[in-house]
Amino acid sequence: MREILQKMILPEEVKALLNYKENYIIPTSREHLFELAMGKEGHTTFEVAYEIEAGKSITEADVVKCKNGIAVNYREMYMRRRDPDCVVIGDQGETDKPTYEARYGESFEGIRKETFAWLAKQELIVLPFMAGGNKLGYEALMIGPKNAAFFAAALGDLQGFVAAKEVRQGFTPRAIVYVAPPFRHTHFNGKQVVVHNRLKDVHEVFSYNLYPGPSAKKGIYGVLLNIGEQEGWVTLHASTVKVITPYENVLTIMHEGASGGGKSEMAEQMHKDSEGRTLLGKNKITGDKTYISLSASCELKPVTDDMAMCRPDLQGESNKLVVADGEEGWFLRVNHINEYGVDPHYEKLCTHAKEPLIFLNIEAIPNATCLIWEHIMDKELGKPCPNPRVIMPRRLVPQIVDEAVEVDIRSFGVRAPLCTKEEPTYGIMGLFHILPPPLAWLWRLVAPRGHANPSILDSEGMKSEGVGSYWPFATGKRVDQANLLLEQMKATPSTRYILIPNQHIGAYEVGFMSQWITREYLARRGSVKFNESQLEESRCPLLGYSLENLKVDGTDLPKVFLRTHLQPEVGIEGYDKGAKILQDFFKQELKQYLTPELHPLGRQIIECCLTDGDLQAYNDLWPIRF
Repeated sequence: MREILQKMILPEEVKALLNYKENYIIPTSREHLFELAMGKEGHTTFEVAYEIEAGKSITEADVVKCKNGIAVNYREMYMRRRDPDCVVIGDQGETDKPTYEARYGESFEGIRKETFAWLAKQELIVLPFMAGGNKLGYEALMIGPKNAAFFAAALGDLQGFVAAKEVRQGFTPRAIVYVAPPFRHTHFNGKQVVVHNRLKDVHEVFSYNLYPGPSAKKGIYGVLLNIGEQEGWVTLHASTVKVITPYENVLTIMHEGASGGGKSEMAEQMHKDSEGRTLLGKNKITGDKTYISLSASCELKPVTDDMAMCRPDLQGESNKLVVADGEEGWFLRVNHINEYGVDPHYEKLCTHAKEPLIFLNIEAIPNATCLIWEHIMDKELGKPCPNPRVIMPRRLVPQIVDEAVEVDIRSFGVRAPLCTKEEPTYGIMGLFHILPPPLAWLWRLVAPRGHANPSILDSEGMKSEGVGSYWPFATGKRVDQANLLLEQMKATPSTRYILIPNQHIGAYEVGFMSQWITREYLARRGSVKFNESQLEESRCPLLGYSLENLKVDGTDLPKVFLRTHLQPEVGIEGYDKGAKILQDFFKQELKQYLTPELHPLGRQIIECCLTDGDLQAYNDLWPIRF
């Protein structure tokens, strides 16, 4: 192992930590990682526990070996999803995020030294990996306790594991993740805490918990965003899919949005009921169901699931945005798969896995097959955990696209609640809306977290996920990200913008059917350009344009799905009250961007919103291209 370390160019603290130790492991293969995750050879169950004081230990997670991988379940319900307030900044650099010193009343340097002292007493696992994937990523390292090998395996699958023998001479980590799970109890009152410490030559991520979401996944996302801030590019919070129609038209859609906004679902095939019918929506007031008929679904070739890198060296000369995947594995949420047959595609990939997978928050029996529709129970709430996950290496996804792609359409997803005239909400969006660039930019600044978010703890009501919908993972300043997004959109005028709600359209429950129908319609249409006669200005200017009519595969959709004020259960009264909720929320969130650093055009767009500008006012600033 020591000869592997000698190939690396490491910070002095890491050299001091590892040079005198003999009890550390650098994994030799993915199989080796999975063996380490079970504690000892031959074990089928393993408790991940830590001493938090003399004579007292706490079990954080249970690991079970299954036929198709390993299943990890956390003892505490709180640890089964990401805490949105877990990120703090340990350094003195520019940031709009809470700093360690402001939150805890002391410099981070003291706890940093304590972390190294604790690690020095442990058996360690040292994991080289590529932050952002093997092709485009940056050399990085994870150092943590050996008994948390499942966490290392998860990080390796998500980012790009580098086996010991593959470490190159001169391997220089751009980021280092330090894992110290018991500090959650000994220092942070049981809370998830992830500290970003942006040093001159390395971005340190201190993970004081074992849920990979905020650190192995989103912590590395923060690293990429920080690199992008320095170099002038963005990693977007987006899935991307190439859609090929039965007539061989090809359309590439990138779908952005907050957690739960339908990113993974955009690359899923449309769900059908047991009779093979496609349920567009169910009216929650009358109980009426609306079905549509599609003769054949489009072929889907996924590109990205959650992180789309937009580095300048990828851009071509087409004036379209070009993206590549920033991950080697996808952190798939499977809460919607609650019984056999809901999603045969992912059920087959997970049940008959070609390689062992990592499952989280899913019931497991030793040496049995882990089934993704058997979600662990949140006993405190008396219902299944809403955040079951599987880490899917992208090499196992059929028809995956490995190269960078040009994006025809950027869509933005919003979890919308039920809306009626008796109980008006912001769920006034139709099936989809076409947005001029200024409105597309505003939606990415406000990024509503939306209704009943299953991925995080704080999910009630309408709240903002922050700029780009990736703000929870960023470490710098909001206005810098807002400017980067604006410049990116100005540089890619041939990519068009739409807005898609999910869960509800007015009084109708639709799940993710809205984005599946939109995807099928736009791909079959073969063009992202619309004549003005095909569009109607939405009653709420923030929603841009609504379609006058929509026909997909010979079926006309009822107009109540396109313009929700036509629904008797909503009407103009309910719609306008919902529009005011939306407008007031935008005004509340946008004021914080009016700083001296804001791009002049961005200031004009935000001021247009704050003064209730109409659709023409936005087009005068930055016109839509029909």
